[in-house]
Amino acid sequence: MQEAKVVTCFLLRHTAAGDEVLLLRRSQQVGTYRGRWAGVSGYLEEADALAQAYREVEEEAGLTHEEVSLLRAGEPLVVLDAEADRRWIVHPFLFEIEPNAEVRVDWEHTEARWVRPEEAFAFETVPQLADALMRVYPLDRP
Repeated sequence: MQEAKVVTCFLLRHTAAGDEVLLLRRSQQVGTYRGRWAGVSGYLEEADALAQAYREVEEEAGLTHEEVSLLRAGEPLVVLDAEADRRWIVHPFLFEIEPNAEVRVDWEHTEARWVRPEEAFAFETVPQLADALMRVYPLDRP
């Protein structure tokens, strides 16, 4: 089983109806989990996971370092996917976006949707996305 280290970034905004996180539907052009929902994510290409997280947020969501604030870095999560023959080491992060910031998704995604954090359980996501979210935004499992 191959091991791969990745970052997964959850973008948070506050609304009158409560908190919302951004979910992105992966395009057919990506290497894994096509059509599934995910956070902003990418392979950990350097030793500094936080620096990689900021880079992925800028590349995939079009948000600069100044448009997001780190709220929490979670403990890494081991995700075993026998079907893909992968052992993922997921480094989760939670960022709050500035009120006037606009998300602009890149080619890696076909759709972006703001949802209440607990709604993440209802989507067809990459493996254990809700578990990664719970590392940075505590939720009760439905």
